[in-house]
Amino acid sequence: MVKTELTDLGILNYRDAWTKQQLLFERLKEEKNTGKPSINYLLFVEHPHVYTLGRNGDRQNMLIDAIQLQAKNAEFIQVDRGGDITYHGQGQLVVYPVIRLDMFEIGIKEYVYRLEEVVIRTICKYGINGGRMKGATGVWLDTDTQSARKICAIGVKCSGFVTMHGFALNVNTDLNYFNYINPCGFIDKGVTSIEKELKHKINFEEVKTLTAQNFSEVFGMEFTV
Repeated sequence: MVKTELTDLGILNYRDAWTKQQLLFERLKEEKNTGKPSINYLLFVEHPHVYTLGRNGDRQNMLIDAIQLQAKNAEFIQVDRGGDITYHGQGQLVVYPVIRLDMFEIGIKEYVYRLEEVVIRTICKYGINGGRMKGATGVWLDTDTQSARKICAIGVKCSGFVTMHGFALNVNTDLNYFNYINPCGFIDKGVTSIEKELKHKINFEEVKTLTAQNFSEVFGMEFTV
């Protein structure tokens, strides 16, 4: 088991959470490069309305302008993760693992696979059958049909086998905000949430607990207090 500090940041604006990630990211890189022991980090957070665009994303996938963004009480931020554009808002569980992959003895491809597995196991507890889609990261429903839709987006940064950023699982998310973007660059795929699939609000704290348990099982994390 790999020692990991689990922190629930509650509701926090994107820039502050990004700064916290960067500090932990640089700490782990320095510890790895100097051979020091490390504790890994798992951050849970909800963000106020914000759209983030990955470093190789297409700005054209943001479908409204700055004035319209302001009217929606939303921000637009260019970030240093992979992936295209996505939305974050309250009712969405955002998880940022800041970890040393060498301590888990995995590479980046296996890391993303395990992130998807955590989400697949979590939503399975609600009777939702999630899966992977060829050529796309994240967790999807009904992947082989015309009604394929994404329930969880993944975008990560990895440098020197240290990670930051992570995934966003739609729990009780206001999905209307996805109407103003081409989510993850797709123009022919929908988005969904646990709430939409089950047709009722979900206990958000319960989802956090299940997600933490699945991180422990899938990654072999031992959470410290």
